[in-house]
Amino acid sequence: MKAIVKYKEGDGFVDLREVEEPEPGPGEVKIGVHAAGICGSDLHILHGDIGIPMKLPVVLGHEYSGVIAKLGEGVTGWKEGQRVTAENSRRVCGRCEYCMTGHYNLCRERLATGYAFDGAFAAYCISPQERLHALPETVDFHTGALSDPSACAYRATVEIAQVQPGETVLITGPGPMGLFCTQYATISGGTVIVTGTAADKERLALARTLGADCGIDVESSAALTEIEEFTGGRGVDVVLECAGAPAAARLGLQAVKRRGRIVQVGIFGKPFEVDLDQVVMKELFVMGSFSQKYWAWERAIELAAKGKIQARPLITDVLPISEWRQGFESFESRKAIKVVFEPQQA
Repeated sequence: MKAIVKYKEGDGFVDLREVEEPEPGPGEVKIGVHAAGICGSDLHILHGDIGIPMKLPVVLGHEYSGVIAKLGEGVTGWKEGQRVTAENSRRVCGRCEYCMTGHYNLCRERLATGYAFDGAFAAYCISPQERLHALPETVDFHTGALSDPSACAYRATVEIAQVQPGETVLITGPGPMGLFCTQYATISGGTVIVTGTAADKERLALARTLGADCGIDVESSAALTEIEEFTGGRGVDVVLECAGAPAAARLGLQAVKRRGRIVQVGIFGKPFEVDLDQVVMKELFVMGSFSQKYWAWERAIELAAKGKIQARPLITDVLPISEWRQGFESFESRKAIKVVFEPQQA
């Protein structure tokens, strides 16, 4: 079968190649992939600056949904033909303090689909049965594929930031993650400010339709002044930094109120200089949000099924994997908000 493969370390070294069709082992299922989204981390893999363990060559893609094509030995509770999506935590140790307390996303031995195990930018993908989630009939495959970023946003916004009704939330970066966080902050009762650049005009407009109360172009205005005016000089209660950009991180530190909360969601890809004295002077609570866990997936799917969280407005490009270069270029150039491949159509 054809698959999008990262075959060598470094910048580039990704191509469409012929690979062997996978078969499920004990406790695993084989999934016919109907939809698979490009994640921002896939761009980091493309350019060789991802900080997540990789085993090359590997088929990329970890945001996906499809239909169970085959059950491995010992699989129970699932059946062929069932519509599913799957978490990308492919293997964890199951014994460390993180696994034993439910934080398996932080296991030091964690290896992920699309990084260390072949992923979903192919017609078929393998998943352990314990990482599967059933898709309700009201959730289409494209929406189901975006359960992964939606669950990440749920974890960052609801579980870690714990946005409360009436709080003002600054979301930096109106990309897919920022737009999902906007929705979760809104349904949590937050007042939401979203910032972006001049190139993000349409994304900022979309953020408003998805619940944001204010959109700010940081290149054409004094963003900090606008935020201060919006909050009456008080500052924002919560910052969800989704851009993975140094300027956005600095803005968040300036805009957040004393004893406010900052959650880092975006990946920067390299070190940069930032004024951490503000963390001290303001007594800030600074946290990171990495990947997601079982409950976030269940909530993300449930809210999508009820129409409370929308994924379809984020999807701007739907392509076969044969057009992967176009998909990656559109996503990286920000012409596309979210690109979804249909591997069964390749």
